[in-house]
Amino acid sequence: MKAVVQRVARASVEVDGEIVGAIDAGLLVLVGVARSDSEADAQAIAAKIAGLRVFADDAGHMNLSVKDVGGSVLVVSQFTLYGDAVKGRRPSFTAAAAGEEAEPLVEAVAIRVEQDGVVVARGRFGARMAVRSVNDGPVTILLETRSGRLV
Repeated sequence: MKAVVQRVARASVEVDGEIVGAIDAGLLVLVGVARSDSEADAQAIAAKIAGLRVFADDAGHMNLSVKDVGGSVLVVSQFTLYGDAVKGRRPSFTAAAAGEEAEPLVEAVAIRVEQDGVVVARGRFGARMAVRSVNDGPVTILLETRSGRLV
């Protein structure tokens, strides 16, 4: 599983002209699921997201998590994180999980972050989404798991 975690001042997801998920200060998390991923991968990524210290404390150091600052998380599925463009000019997505496998794992990430006491908004799985964000910093962190462990 891969996640691109961006600290944002605000972010939203729109589908067919309707905002389906929006947050103010917090984290925008783009989640990609590989064919080999399991519930353990979702749990590992989510635990890291909830505890990731990327917000400034009073001294200006990144020592606080999204929960510490009362922020929110917007989780958006992003199968293209598994795009392989090594050969040719058209990416291959064969490493990405099929929708019926990926959707429950993306939802498991969102649920696990909520269980840590963080408000979570969601995109709409499988929809063509317009994702808007105002990055804060910018701060962008890449997370990846294999066999249920962060790598």
